[in-house]
Amino acid sequence: MKIAFVGKGGSGKTTLSSLFIRHLAARNAPVVAVDADINQHLGVALGLDEEAAGALPAMGAQLPLIKEYLRGSNPRITSSDTMIKTTPPGEGSRLLRVREDNPVYAACARTVRPDGGQPGGRATDGGTDSGERNGGGCGNGDIRLMATGPFTESDLGVACYHSKVGAVELCLNHLVDGRDEYVVVDMTAGSDSFASGMFTRFDMTFLVAEPTRKGVSVYRQYTEYARDFGVTLKVVGNKVQGQDDLDFLRAEVGEDLLVTVGHSDWVRALEKGRPLPFSSLEAENRRALETLWRAADDSYTRRDWERYTRQMVHFHLKNAESWGNAKTGADLAAQVDPGFVLGEQSAGVSAPLPA
Repeated sequence: MKIAFVGKGGSGKTTLSSLFIRHLAARNAPVVAVDADINQHLGVALGLDEEAAGALPAMGAQLPLIKEYLRGSNPRITSSDTMIKTTPPGEGSRLLRVREDNPVYAACARTVRPDGGQPGGRATDGGTDSGERNGGGCGNGDIRLMATGPFTESDLGVACYHSKVGAVELCLNHLVDGRDEYVVVDMTAGSDSFASGMFTRFDMTFLVAEPTRKGVSVYRQYTEYARDFGVTLKVVGNKVQGQDDLDFLRAEVGEDLLVTVGHSDWVRALEKGRPLPFSSLEAENRRALETLWRAADDSYTRRDWERYTRQMVHFHLKNAESWGNAKTGADLAAQVDPGFVLGEQSAGVSAPLPA
């Protein structure tokens, strides 16, 4: 299941996405968590210290490796240099799976135990320190954590953030995932997610909104875009303090309001650097996280791989015409394999990356 958390800056989307990831880890579900926000805070929200979070490898820096691995033996892609963020898979492409080990995860992911203990050990719901190690492995309380990487001085004035998020989009285009495994992406704030087709890559999008006019403004922008592409969107009301806040959100977003979350002493302790066991999270907030999980799980029945592949091709052709062909010097429309449909039964190529 591919799940996105979106919302305006300061809405609490990173906090809620990290809580949801912890909830999945506590269920021993296989999870790949991706920090795709321009402000890289997901690692810290999952319990890493600043140094460990800052040392996470940047997916953007590994883009050549990612492209070369995913290209595989696809005859329609003569060189990985011609691959752009929207390049779709075809016959011969290598596909990514949540539970496997592969060169992309080896280069870009770190295994983290959000709620204490060393990764790879027995699952536990206690402790106060998070483990972190190189390599693969998820499930049994461990997650794989990936990050686009922060802006550096060399990026200023010459790069936009979408060039970094492109690595995430390319991986999502080549990802095959099942019902009981999860890829959770903390997206960039505001409506920037619609600068490409990445917003169509998810089974469920949770929009985190505060009970304010600014808080629901992003919701209006999202619904306008999402409606045309069949994106499943649910609103999570955050920082809700009383009935008036609840009534406001219901009036503004209607049936799209899934659940609300209020003040959390557990979250406040985490923000102070005094993390508590996840089992001590307030009961009402644990119930809210369970509601999110059930909504995400229910969305599986509406999964349509043919539509998913069609949209992938649509955005690739759009990007190819607007800038990709000129940048690569190639006709990127030729990369589209008209007979290929991504799906859970897709074979792909599983050979290792050549040395």
